[in-house]
Amino acid sequence: MSTGILTSETFLKAIELTAVPAQIHDEAYEATSQYVPWPKAYGGDMVAQAAAAMMRSVDADRQLHSMHSYFMRPVEIGATVRYEVERLRDGRGYSTRSVRGHQNGKTVYAAMGSFQVPEDGPEFQPLAPTAVEPESLRSAAEVLQGVQGPAAEYWSSKRSFDMRHIPGPVYLQVEGDSVANQAIWVKAFEQLPDAGDEHTTADLHRAALAYVCDYTILEPLLRVNGLHWSSPGLATASLDHSMWFHRDGRADDWVLYAQEAVSGQSNRGLATGRFFDRQGRLLATVAQEGMIRAGS
Repeated sequence: MSTGILTSETFLKAIELTAVPAQIHDEAYEATSQYVPWPKAYGGDMVAQAAAAMMRSVDADRQLHSMHSYFMRPVEIGATVRYEVERLRDGRGYSTRSVRGHQNGKTVYAAMGSFQVPEDGPEFQPLAPTAVEPESLRSAAEVLQGVQGPAAEYWSSKRSFDMRHIPGPVYLQVEGDSVANQAIWVKAFEQLPDAGDEHTTADLHRAALAYVCDYTILEPLLRVNGLHWSSPGLATASLDHSMWFHRDGRADDWVLYAQEAVSGQSNRGLATGRFFDRQGRLLATVAQEGMIRAGS
């Protein structure tokens, strides 16, 4: 199997926005969904693209601190999505935005985001979990060495990020125990570009965490049920997604993504995740519900 060149170009292309005339709300942007070897586009495309669109609509004195999303329809791969941003409120300390993604005349995605002017104040965060160092773990390319097929190639080198699982991945089988938690060391394959100033660069790395978080957040729900991505007949889809950004960090340094399955029922499952940098600082928290249908 050819793993290809390890580049973060897929992510950077995903968040390339083109300003277009607004048809519904205050401003609009177009972006293109990126290749995946499955019938529908990757949900992280929409989350990161919507985050980037909302970031463009606020003043540079404020930062995205939360966003809440619904995935409404499958998105066509390699096609344009138009994001219409509505400026709901601009206050002295906070701004609120809504955004809707449209493709082929239909709403495919909807989100809201809140921005804050940073303030000084007391801090608290949980301790980062103890984890083995990422350099001691196998990359996806090493795990899948010798495995043929578009899925294996995509997992190995096409996702823009190096992802190393603890206790082991769930690509072809459940490596490690079938438990309700796992952790993944995540890092962009290459250094992400300087976006021009400190504020814009911080936004780029927030968008990177928003982009990468959807790849694996449902995996604890698979793992606890003894399922893996290659399980016959498995069907999954992201339903809704929430993300809170706590502190600035860099997605081109190793970040520990600690994940836990919360509940599974009615072919739906909820999982949470927390991003910690190597110094143990909590960067972001994720909660996502997904559809998970196991094959008969």
